[in-house]
Amino acid sequence: MSTDALQPHVAAIAQRHGLGGVSAQRYDSGSLPVFALGTMHVLKLYPPQDQAHAQVEARVLAFVDGRLPVPTPQVVATGEWDGGSYLLMTQLRGRRLVDVWPQLAATERDGLCQCIGEAVATMHALDSQPLADLPPPHWAEFIPAQRHQAVARQRRHGLAEAWLEQIEPFLQRWAGPADAEQVLLHTEIMREHLLVAPAGTGWRLSGLFDFEPAMRGAREYEFASIGLFVSGGDAHALRCILRAYGYAEAALDNTLQNRLMAMALLHRYSKLPWYLQRLPLPGAQRLEQLAAHWWKLGSDDNPSKRRQT
Repeated sequence: MSTDALQPHVAAIAQRHGLGGVSAQRYDSGSLPVFALGTMHVLKLYPPQDQAHAQVEARVLAFVDGRLPVPTPQVVATGEWDGGSYLLMTQLRGRRLVDVWPQLAATERDGLCQCIGEAVATMHALDSQPLADLPPPHWAEFIPAQRHQAVARQRRHGLAEAWLEQIEPFLQRWAGPADAEQVLLHTEIMREHLLVAPAGTGWRLSGLFDFEPAMRGAREYEFASIGLFVSGGDAHALRCILRAYGYAEAALDNTLQNRLMAMALLHRYSKLPWYLQRLPLPGAQRLEQLAAHWWKLGSDDNPSKRRQT
């Protein structure tokens, strides 16, 4: 629905919650309509087909509120609009990491990666059993279904046959059991969903948002998006995040890389042709090569010589 068509609904919701007359500015990114209401609030609209996402985001935001070392939006109100749902929440401060990342010095990236790893570790350490009744997907059914559909999914996205024929053997070896320990997963931690703000001579992590696809599942699933959309092939950045998370140095090997590649193949929004465009590896012929490139874990190097991505 266009912004103009949504404006009357936004105005009515704002009026309902004592925010009548505040400016409403639609964000230009995201899959769902999201509006800044003045400088203190954000309104997210979910169409009827996304009711489960609305329930998940409201529940998970309330659950993590004040429990992570990075700010998350606070739920102000929920309700219904034109057959759909809405979530009114507080507005976080800062700039998107995706906009800031290219200008950061290597040491500034290190500090933020340390904070990201610690924040993810804290989230995964929460007792998420109270969220066991979140709307589907539920991990024990989700993983077998994703494995069953993995080849067809990538074929629909236009992946070449030479890659398609590798998927099932790769998953058979690296996907792991469906009964893994379940933790609370954001599932889409990426530079676009992280906010940073100046702090002294550097930067601090000032926000994590967009919890609508959150779920409970195996902790390694989280690092599929982190490798692709945060570190983006930067070996030092990924190593910094994983070490801050709690991975031992000995665990940072090709086995982990292949496990994370398997999680990327099983991800709800997996799209390998897009990943190949985003992080190309000319000449690659094997999924193992992509795993080593996308979740690069080379030894620490000189920060001043690091590639800027």
